Formats: sequence, C-alpha cells, structure tokens
Amino acid sequence: MITIGLIGKTNVGKTTFFNAATLLEKEVSNYPFTTKEPNIGTAYAKTICVCKEFNVKCQPNNSVCIEGYRFIPVRIIDVPGLIKGAWRGKGLGNKFLSVAARSDALIHIVDASGGIDAEGNIVKPGVGDPIKDFFDVENEIVNWFESILRKNMKDISKFFKRVGRMDAPIYKILSGLKISLNDISEALNKLGLYEKDIALWSDEEYRNFAKIIRRMKPTLIVANKMDVRGSEKNYDRLMDKLNDYIIVPCSAEAELALRRAVFSGLIEYIPGEEKFFIKDESKLNEKQKWAIKYLEERVMDKWIRTGIQDSIDIAVFKLLGMNTVYPVADEKTLTDNKGKVLPDVYLLPPNSTLKDLAMLVHSELADSLLYGIDARSGIRLPKNYRLRDRDVIKLVTTSKKR
Repeated sequence: MITIGLIGKTNVGKTTFFNAATLLEKEVSNYPFTTKEPNIGTAYAKTICVCKEFNVKCQPNNSVCIEGYRFIPVRIIDVPGLIKGAWRGKGLGNKFLSVAARSDALIHIVDASGGIDAEGNIVKPGVGDPIKDFFDVENEIVNWFESILRKNMKDISKFFKRVGRMDAPIYKILSGLKISLNDISEALNKLGLYEKDIALWSDEEYRNFAKIIRRMKPTLIVANKMDVRGSEKNYDRLMDKLNDYIIVPCSAEAELALRRAVFSGLIEYIPGEEKFFIKDESKLNEKQKWAIKYLEERVMDKWIRTGIQDSIDIAVFKLLGMNTVYPVADEKTLTDNKGKVLPDVYLLPPNSTLKDLAMLVHSELADSLLYGIDARSGIRLPKNYRLRDRDVIKLVTTSKKR
C-alpha cells in the first residue's frame, strides 16, 4: 500500500489533517509533541470509477464507491512534530525523520496563518512565518541525510574501492529510505561524484548531495488554516517563494467538521467536492448554524474545497503518477470469480506491467500468468504490456483462474 507521510512543525495541524483524512479520533491539543508516536491510518485517493463508463453498478471489495467516485485506500502517517536539532535526536526527531524517509510521498504542512513560533508554540496569527517554518523542517531532513552518509562513510568508501563507483555503496545504505539506485546515480552524476571516493568529499559536496537526495522524495506543501484571517497574505508569499512546489490551500478543521457532520446525519458531503447540502436545517442548533455559515463563507466560497482530499489525490496521482487498474475474472460481465462487479482496483506506478498487477493480486498469479485481455476491446495483451490508467483487465493464467 502507498504510504504518505505528514510532516511539519508542531501545532501546524498535522493531527487534525490526519483525523479529517481518516476520521480516526486522535488526541488534538495545543501543546508541542501531542503526537508522541506515529499515528497510522487509512486515507483514500479519489478517482472517477469506471462503473460510470461501463454503465454498471459496481460492488467494491478493496475500496469504496460513492456516487461514481472510487475511493482507494492509502496508508497515511502523522509523524511527531519537528523542532530544530531533530536530526541530532532532539525532541522526537529520530522517529520523525525515519518515518518520513520511509514514506513514498510527503505532505509538508505549514501554518499559513503564521500562528506558531519557531519552537512550534501557539502565538497570535501573523507573528510566525510559514516560509521560515518550511525551511526549518527541510533543513532538518537534509541534515539527517547528510549525517547518515557521514556515519557510514568508512563502509561506503570500502565498498567503493571494490566496485569503482559510488552509486551501489550509497544505495546499500539508503535503500531502506525508499531512495532508488537510479536516483542516487542521477544525483552523483549531477555533482560529478559518481567515481569519487566519499572519503574525499568536501563538506560542500556532502551537503549538495544530501539536498538533491531530499528533493527526490515527492513532496507537496499544504498551506493549512486558510480559514484564519490574514492567511491569504502568507499563502501568496508561499506561492511566490516556493514556486517549484505544488501548494494546496487547506482548512483541516473545516474538513474534519464536515466529515463529522456527515456521520451525525446533518449534511450530505462527498470528500473533495465543492458543495455540501444540509439535510434538515430545522435540526441544527444555533452553534451548528454558525459553524455551517463559517464554513461556507471562510472556506467553500473562498477556496472552493477544504484541500484535504485534493492533497491526497495530488500526492497519489500527480506526484507518484499512480494508475488505477481493475482486474476481473470475466471481461464481458466485469465480475470476479464470485460474480461481484468491478470488486477491486489497484494503484500501480508508471510503467507497471501485467505481471506487476498479477503480483499485487496474488503471487501465484504472477508465476502462472499467460496474458491479459482488455475488457474494452477484447484484445489480447502480452505479459509485458504497460498498464494505463483505468485499464480493466482479465488475467489469464495456466490454471485459468482470474
């Protein structure tokens, strides 16, 4: 399952974002380090289900379909908030950095209202600086990558002297952090370090390599607390200063309120949609009416959406480039072996093949795979066929099972 890590300083709203995305109740307070252990939950990437195209009623098994939108589970982790010195283990830095590095993509949350100080304490909105907060966190991650290289310098150098190139020795150290051999080779070549022993690297070369490796981890920025007055100015600053990142305006509190209202039966709302509908206004108390009006005026009318679902979808489909693929046992009825219509959908990275899909469904399928059949055209597809988004595929095996 894809893993998305939520990073940022304390009190930027990471746990509220997590709660809104998963609707799991976790402790939310205004004290630094409320999150003492990583919270792990399930969020959902949203895409248009193929049931609309085929004009059938699907029966989801590994996902959810709501009014023609398929919600596909992804793992989301709210890691401990970060302060300066985290790379040395200060605060809960080691836990933060190790979990963050093992994520497939990162959502870096900042407080766009400027409502926290340098240590992550709550202050009056406008006092803090979300741009500085962003660079503080990024600097800690770069420091941590650099420290890993320095701690393992002797082993890396020893390995280098045997193979004559630097990518394999560094990959052996960093592979557990979901950094590929290709990424490492690209960074080394860019800096002219591919054939230079790490024992001879300068401080600048260590630093530049760590910076490049950090940027290879897909990351988007969430400008949270956009419902707070004055956030617009900081959002504009973020867009100007960090223009090589995708930046999503967000109100995690608003999304959490909407999802709780859905579970209370007060409104109709599909995550990520531009509107919500009150079921019966007469059942709302005065506090609820005020909250609804606030949501409409400060979030939906101004920013169209709360930003939670957008952030997850962007991380999955834009940063990671995932494709949705539906395996079926019968390409004509679009059913599995139990007669369920379009029961499963899988997220696969770019350039995945039929064999990769078979491996996800069941390892035995990959071993016995013969070919696939495209449900739209009926065309036979070879095992090395590169899957496309929204493919509906029958996997044909020697055992003639799915």
